[in-house]
Order: sequence, then C-alpha cells, then structure tokens
Amino acid sequence: MNFDFLPKYLPYFNDGMLVTILISAFVVLIGTLLGIVTALGKLSKVAPVRWLANIYIELFRGTPMLVQIMLGFALLGNSSFPTFQVGILQQDLGRLLPGILVLALNSGAYMAEIVRAGIEAVPAGQREAAYSLGIRPTQTMLTVILPQAIRNILPAVGNEFVTIIKDSSLLYTIGVMEVFNGAQTVVNLTYQTVSPMLFVAFYYFVVTFVVSRLLSLLEKKFGKGYAK
Repeated sequence: MNFDFLPKYLPYFNDGMLVTILISAFVVLIGTLLGIVTALGKLSKVAPVRWLANIYIELFRGTPMLVQIMLGFALLGNSSFPTFQVGILQQDLGRLLPGILVLALNSGAYMAEIVRAGIEAVPAGQREAAYSLGIRPTQTMLTVILPQAIRNILPAVGNEFVTIIKDSSLLYTIGVMEVFNGAQTVVNLTYQTVSPMLFVAFYYFVVTFVVSRLLSLLEKKFGKGYAK
C-alpha cells in the first residue's frame, strides 16, 4: 500500500467530507420534521390520515435506497440548475437537491417510527393531567408530549445522523461530489484502488466516531434533570 498520493489529493477527501456532513445535516433536519408530521399522522384518529402515513412509511422502508435515489434523480434531476464550488469539488444543484430530498424522505420514514415510539413512551398520566387542567389536545401534544418525546428519541436521532453520513455515499451513483466520489476521483487519477479506499474508510470511521461522541455529550446535557 502506498499513501504518497495524500499530500497532493487530500483536498478531494476533506472537501468531499464537508459536503457529506452538510448533506447529512440537511437530511436529518428535514427527515426529523417529516418524521414528526408522519408520526402524528400515524397516531391520528382520522383513518385516511393514518393510511397515508402508513403507506409512506412502508413504501420508503420497503424499497432499496439505491432504487429510490435513481428514481428520484430520474424524476427530479434538472441539468438547467446552477453549479457551485466547495473547495475543489464542483457541485451540481440539479443532482444535489434530488439526492438530499430522496435521502430526507427515506430518513423521514424511519424517523416517523422513532418519533411514534418516543410519543408512546411518554406516560399516559402526562396527557391525562394536561387534559384535567383544561389544556386542549393539540396544545397538550405540542407543549407537553412532544418535548418529552424528542428528549426520548435523541439517541435514535444521533444514530440516524451517523447512518446518513455513511449512506450518503450512495449519492455517488447520481454524480454528487461527496467524499466517496472524491475518493473515486483519486482512484481514477492515481490508478490506485486499495489505498484511497482504505483512507476514505478510515476517514468515515473517524468522523462517525467523533460525531457519535459529540451527540452522546449532547444527549447527556439534555438528559440532566430527568435521570431517574
């Protein structure tokens, strides 16, 4: 193995990882919002709303993400969108936006089940106490149940963030210039495969490890005052 390429080609990995983290942050943010809305739909007493929520969840959880990405790009990809630079990597919005949207929709389906479990984990007495104080059901959900549910799901949201960092490498298939695509570019330029791929695997590990530790600290901070 030869890592002599690193000094010259390191920007492909660094700039690519920056793009990967930005994509993951947007995906988790949008996916969490979608998950909250879908979870409330799944818990709704209105049958058609529950059906729609269930169809969305089952559809995105029951089909391969790679197929979803390819289909999303075929339907939403647009060559007329502008491009911009992140370091030395050129980003095509016509590829980036469909990729983020599809990943967010996929993440939202999984987040919906996580949020639903978080809501159901809140003791029923909390809801009954709020009702007895005259607080309306919608206000009870927004001010009493959801804040506690979000605290319950923080570890799962952290796991989803780490998962998305790794799964975003699938956007390579539609030409998004993230870290895996940057590594593939180095492979093409150096005619080496093993060393660049080993380095990008190590880079993924370091980043996901650091993110996991940071999220763990955040979880402990939010959990203060709630420990049993």
